[in-house]
Amino acid sequence: MTETRIAPAVEAQAIDPSDKDGDIIRCDACPVLCRIRDGRSGACDRYANHGGTLVRTDPLVLMSQTVASEDGALVPFLSGDVPWDGKLTSQSPVFVSGIGATTTYPDYKPAPFIVSGQWQGVDTVTVVTEGIFSYCSVKVKIDTDRHIGPEQASVLYNGEPVGHVTTAEYGSQMLSLGGVRHLTGGSKKEGVTTCESMLKLCNKQGVDFEIEGGARINVQAGRAPVIDGKREERMRVGCGSATIGIFAQQWHGHVDEVIVVDDHITGVLSEHQAGAYLGMEPAGIRVQGRKSTPGRYFKVAEPGSGWGGTNITDPLSIIQKIDPKKAWPGLRLLLVSTTGEDSLYCELDEDLMPQIHPMPAPLQVVVDRIAENCEPALCSVVFVAGAGGSLRAGVTENPVRLTRSVQDSLTRVTMGGAPCYVWPGGGITVMVDVLRMPENSFGSVPTPALVAPLEFTLPLADFERLGGHMGSITTLEGLARSRTEMRMAPWSPENPWPLSPIQKQED
Repeated sequence: MTETRIAPAVEAQAIDPSDKDGDIIRCDACPVLCRIRDGRSGACDRYANHGGTLVRTDPLVLMSQTVASEDGALVPFLSGDVPWDGKLTSQSPVFVSGIGATTTYPDYKPAPFIVSGQWQGVDTVTVVTEGIFSYCSVKVKIDTDRHIGPEQASVLYNGEPVGHVTTAEYGSQMLSLGGVRHLTGGSKKEGVTTCESMLKLCNKQGVDFEIEGGARINVQAGRAPVIDGKREERMRVGCGSATIGIFAQQWHGHVDEVIVVDDHITGVLSEHQAGAYLGMEPAGIRVQGRKSTPGRYFKVAEPGSGWGGTNITDPLSIIQKIDPKKAWPGLRLLLVSTTGEDSLYCELDEDLMPQIHPMPAPLQVVVDRIAENCEPALCSVVFVAGAGGSLRAGVTENPVRLTRSVQDSLTRVTMGGAPCYVWPGGGITVMVDVLRMPENSFGSVPTPALVAPLEFTLPLADFERLGGHMGSITTLEGLARSRTEMRMAPWSPENPWPLSPIQKQED
């Protein structure tokens, strides 16, 4: 239990008669069932005892959309996070988020807030709650071609396994963190540690991980990854073959052979289809590895932190042989990585041995252009959760109808107002980019589980048809008159307005 800021009271709870001091409230917001003394908060820091009344410690977050000024420019309804004065205008659309709404989990009663409104002539309802998620994970995309660890290797946080390295994507390494088996299926320490690392990542904080048998990495949403103490600058422009295809015409006439070193597909220009298109003859320089199609080689080296995500620091070492029947003295050879960070220019001597020379200016232009075409290396953090179970009962007395409504795109699912991708198939499995959510949108409970805002928005008529809790509906004006503490935050302009798709469907 910790000391806390006390918000206005929102609902009363009886004092526990078994308490000898007579000042304890039992909180039933989640299965932990904290017994909270006056002036203290529960284990989640979201509920507190204020003079014998159970209160929320965080305000409910409302968001205002931008509106058109007299000169036609878009301006925010409010310039920043401020307490809401309760005023509503038709020119200033307001969305009630799940941030600060708290929860009714397990949902044996309606969601904390079911708010009606009107958008472009359509009566709507937004059901607002903070879901408690044990079935949740975090997917992390790390823009780098450097090897961070073998696939399926454990990801450690403070010495505890919290996830694993999963299949790499184009120009990025991927982590899968959390999940119910780490949160609740291992030791208590593993669960608590997993929850802590996920909470930090989802709230856009930096987290240090160690890959078993691999690298130490620092990950933060929207920031460049730091791998073994080195901050990454750029993700690769493409694999070695793609790099050949992009820049072949720019190299033509300035060089006789180009080898683009890459852990996945190393490209050799004169053998490549791009070289054939330009009328180039094979230069006779054979690289190590397994030949795939002409000019494309797999496994020229082992994965690592060297050139092109390999363990190579001397690029000439990947040359297996030079064919004297095809190569010639003076042959101009460029070796370059897929990010342009590493490059080397050579010419063959009389013995057909590569000799390093200064990089010619026309080739340096193209090497620099490779770097220019690489996007900045960033970390992306996506929260994945199953919004099923009893959570749906907070919306409707017949939960399967909500599931079907979401699957049929009649109900819009958002998290903190941010758009969610809903996985096809059964249930309501959602993914959200944490960068599109407001700051500190996530919390946790000591079960352990993550707490995240969740909103279901749909037309009022559809809400009634799916068996929604019509008797629990309130309005924005009703919220303004209630004792609920609220604050207004500006709407993120990159997020679609949650009610707009409904209006389009009605059309």
